[in-house]
Amino acid sequence: MDQVEIFKALSNKTRLQILHWLKDPEGNFPDQEQYGFDNGVCVGQIQKKAGLTQSTVSEYLSLLQRAGLVSSKRVGQWTYYQRNEEAFAALSQLVQTDI
Repeated sequence: MDQVEIFKALSNKTRLQILHWLKDPEGNFPDQEQYGFDNGVCVGQIQKKAGLTQSTVSEYLSLLQRAGLVSSKRVGQWTYYQRNEEAFAALSQLVQTDI
């Protein structure tokens, strides 16, 4: 767990919002319900909700993934993202014990 990368990733309001949305994908991405959430949330759905360009959202998600806060899964031409809850548990532990 690279603390600097994690805190860098968390230092942006939109990236924090994306993480918040991914915490409850069913409630935050109802348009994807017909496809299910087993693989996570499609990057297109995240981009639509964020109202940003696809390249900006992809960059944000890539940074979150490098920090270990989200994981991705490629299905055909689509990429799906979901939170890495184990990383959040480790981050919580870090904050409680080391910071």
